[in-house]
Amino acid sequence: MEQKIQEKKGKFYIGEENEPKAQLLFEEQNGVMTITSTEVDPSERKQGLGKDLIDYAVNHARKHKEKIDPVCSFAHDVIKNTLEYHVVWMK
Repeated sequence: MEQKIQEKKGKFYIGEENEPKAQLLFEEQNGVMTITSTEVDPSERKQGLGKDLIDYAVNHARKHKEKIDPVCSFAHDVIKNTLEYHVVWMK
């Protein structure tokens, strides 16, 4: 089931903003999106929401001609293991 991803400054999230099912927090500066955190509510895990958020972030970075610095370990692992994401990965 496709989840609607919403945007707020420094955040992509699924669900309600004040109680998201999943969220990805980031900072943008000088053409670099630094992903600082990816969180999924325990009751929503194993549904791919975290990966959906990473995919959304990668597409956002492509659209805005940014690189991604995945400080968050989950984001780092997903980007490292997904070859098509390497074009925006700031290694």
